[in-house]
Amino acid sequence: MKMTGAKMVCEALKCEGVKTVFGYPGGAIMNVYDEIYKQDYFEHILNRHEQASVHAADGYARATGKVGVAIVTSGPGFTNAVTGLATAYMDSIPLVVISGQVPLSLIGTDGFQEIDAVGISRPCTKHNFLVKSIEELPRILKEAFYIARSGRPGPVHIDIPKCITAAEGDFNYPSEVNLPTYKPHTKGNIRQIKKAVAAIKNAQKPLFYIGGGAILSNSFQEIRELVKFCKIPAVETLMARGSLRADDPMLLGMVGMHGSYAANMAMSECDLLVSLGARFDDRVTGKLEDFAVEAKIVHIDIDPSSIGKLVDVDFPIVGDLKTVLQDMLPIAKENIDSSRYQKWIKLIQKYQELHPLTYEDSDTVIKPQWVIQRVAKLLGEDVIITSDVGQHQMWTAMYYPFTSARQWINSGGLGTMGYGFPAALGVKKAFPEKIVINFTGDGSILMNMQELITASQYNIPVINIILNNNYLGMVRQWQTFFYNKRYSETDLSYGPDFVMLAQSCGGIGYNVETKEEFDKALEDAIKKNKVALINVAIDRLENVLPMVPAGGSLYNMMLEYKD
Repeated sequence: MKMTGAKMVCEALKCEGVKTVFGYPGGAIMNVYDEIYKQDYFEHILNRHEQASVHAADGYARATGKVGVAIVTSGPGFTNAVTGLATAYMDSIPLVVISGQVPLSLIGTDGFQEIDAVGISRPCTKHNFLVKSIEELPRILKEAFYIARSGRPGPVHIDIPKCITAAEGDFNYPSEVNLPTYKPHTKGNIRQIKKAVAAIKNAQKPLFYIGGGAILSNSFQEIRELVKFCKIPAVETLMARGSLRADDPMLLGMVGMHGSYAANMAMSECDLLVSLGARFDDRVTGKLEDFAVEAKIVHIDIDPSSIGKLVDVDFPIVGDLKTVLQDMLPIAKENIDSSRYQKWIKLIQKYQELHPLTYEDSDTVIKPQWVIQRVAKLLGEDVIITSDVGQHQMWTAMYYPFTSARQWINSGGLGTMGYGFPAALGVKKAFPEKIVINFTGDGSILMNMQELITASQYNIPVINIILNNNYLGMVRQWQTFFYNKRYSETDLSYGPDFVMLAQSCGGIGYNVETKEEFDKALEDAIKKNKVALINVAIDRLENVLPMVPAGGSLYNMMLEYKD
């Protein structure tokens, strides 16, 4: 079939089963948008900023496990999208981001809205393409989706010059992809798997360390089965919350800088650490020289470059986590005596009793932890939670009782303020029947507040709960602990009227100062089914604790702060 490059883009999205696209038009991508106008294969959501378009596609991908798609124009349209690409890259999220580019004849001439998009995106994408001919466009589109979703997932960028979207060519969309230099290894070495099981069998104090790869590989059912059979304690990273149910007796909570006391002590004292799709991030390990010094390490990861990158590994297993665990489970059930670890479990239980995850509630001021727990109590398990970045993110990860994978959507590796709201729009488009709550702060929500208009236009009733302490809270906390209370540029007391802001964009807003007001506001927001801002005045000086100071050892946690 003869068609333009612009139509090829739309046809490829149809072939890939794409239902929702997020984006923002402009001159260099106008041919594609003209074809979008003519088609009815997929819905296009017009965000009000390109960064939000990529975050929305990212949220859609995290919630569904499918490839998210965003389309932007050249120059500033693309540079606005880079933060979204970097966010997805750090967390291994499958995206295809298509950008327009000036015609080939103008590349390198500093043409209007020209930028070296592939040069800029190279460090923050899994792969990128500059399309140089109409003949290669169908192949590139096919390869982009394949690369994004296969192996260790990640964002792929396609930069298409305007002359290519205008040109005509034959559209022969490939049914298969053959990339000789890219062959993801999914099957784990069975000898290594047997060695890992033997190490678990012989260990006295083993620990499962569950990372974001558990979510990306959809291996949470296998992990739950393995943990239940072995009766071995487990910790989750920020990105892995929901892999195990919050009420699983073997789950010690989140590990790392703001991990629970029991989780961090277990990580410090175990004699075998079994890493399931985790990458030993610095926010998890703390001071590397003091990290799990008594432990042998099993590391299962689909990305061979991640194994041994930061810590020495005794039992490396390269492969898809789900496939590896499917091979490991029957071997484990034949060899492991789950009663072996009772002494270890009793020690950890003492740690849990000694310093449980707790906070001091108040009847005079709302505590942020109460809000998070209250949402869970009122809404139950059938809800999806997104967050922005800061104290509210950590409190949510610590106190929300997640019960399922892909229930928790947040920016981990890059820590992108302004991520939560547009990501929530993507989640809600994927699951319109579910309640989607975005926990945010008075700093983060302002970074993409223009998406209130997007949410109103397309009737995407996301509920934003602003935990408002009139501070850049996490920075203020560090200034309190480590900078002698020199609160340099963190006071946000001068802010908008959030109720009027929501109303001006077609949504609804609430100011909340008591627990009773919060309950009423949440109930009303759900009933009215419109995009909402619930502005909750919380304790201004509440801190996120426990905390491991930057560069400190996991076992040296700050458990309390006294002025």
